[in-house]
Amino acid sequence: MNQLGNAGTGLSAQDERAIAAVLVAYASGIDQRDWRLFHSCFTPDCEADYGQFGHWHGAHAITAFMKEAHAICGATLHRITNIDIRSHNGSVHVRSYVDALLMPQIEGGPIHRGIGTYDDQFARTANGWQIARRQFNVVLIDQVGALA
Repeated sequence: MNQLGNAGTGLSAQDERAIAAVLVAYASGIDQRDWRLFHSCFTPDCEADYGQFGHWHGAHAITAFMKEAHAICGATLHRITNIDIRSHNGSVHVRSYVDALLMPQIEGGPIHRGIGTYDDQFARTANGWQIARRQFNVVLIDQVGALA
């Protein structure tokens, strides 16, 4: 494994891959309804601010909300891209883009799409890298009728 620090982040390539893997696990956890995987992405005392959707303290609270919110959905696709990792004075900040498509569970129901950015603060824990703070910044929330 490459242990040399990346000039852009001050982190090793291994750390960067591990952080990116947490973001993929977050999206996969929701889409696969794997709530144990989703929960593992956050520190126990995390702060998550999703603006108009809510604010949660703790991995249990955000997991419970997401589990309930997605129970009424059909298939979902959460895509995480443009992962920009920055380290400064021991603090690791990550901005990523999210494009989420939520299909209806019932035929003819509305299709929801949310696009925005996540501004995260990551912490290295005994369980690996985890999200300690998250701010979701909305770019677009859209609802359309079902596919014809």
